[in-house]
Amino acid sequence: MQVEAYFDVLCPWCYIGKRRLATALKGRNDVHVVWRSFELDPDGSPIPGLTAAQVIATYQNDPARASARVAHIQALGAAEGLELNLHQARPVNSFDAHRLIHLAATCGLADAVMERLLHGYHTQGRNIADPEVLQALSVEAGLDRAQVGELLTGDAFTADVRADERRATQRGIRGVPALVIDGAPPVSAVQEPAALARLLDRATRF
Repeated sequence: MQVEAYFDVLCPWCYIGKRRLATALKGRNDVHVVWRSFELDPDGSPIPGLTAAQVIATYQNDPARASARVAHIQALGAAEGLELNLHQARPVNSFDAHRLIHLAATCGLADAVMERLLHGYHTQGRNIADPEVLQALSVEAGLDRAQVGELLTGDAFTADVRADERRATQRGIRGVPALVIDGAPPVSAVQEPAALARLLDRATRF
């Protein structure tokens, strides 16, 4: 069974969804997860600006509701063992991070690199648009330094990221995290692990 997971490193819900999917997959060896690219802000700057919490506040137009929203996301993250520092994480352009995930997939390290980028951005407040940061994080996750350097100075896997994004549009995906299980219509990956496990079981039966 193939599960395509559409994501963006910038999205705290993607970090939560990744943890819940991992829980749903425990004990299974019949599922192959493919990470697919979806940029939340394709025109985003590589230079950090407002924090994620401040961005949420601009959308809410109500300080109390914004604070509650941030606290809600952090509480859900904490329940999954995650420290989501929305007051430190600063949204930036994530295109190169997506290219790195594609490189990592060719080495069997997509999950490890994804985890390191998510932790670096959401927990440590690292700038995942900075080539030096991307190189450091991905090398820590097991990628070859020379390979990463070559990617970051070139355009490798650009076409792969764009292909994922076109596929997302064709499938009607407008937000992440989203899962496509064996080509079925997309579903949210933020569902509870038990609900995700039921979806996987249902796909296995059919």
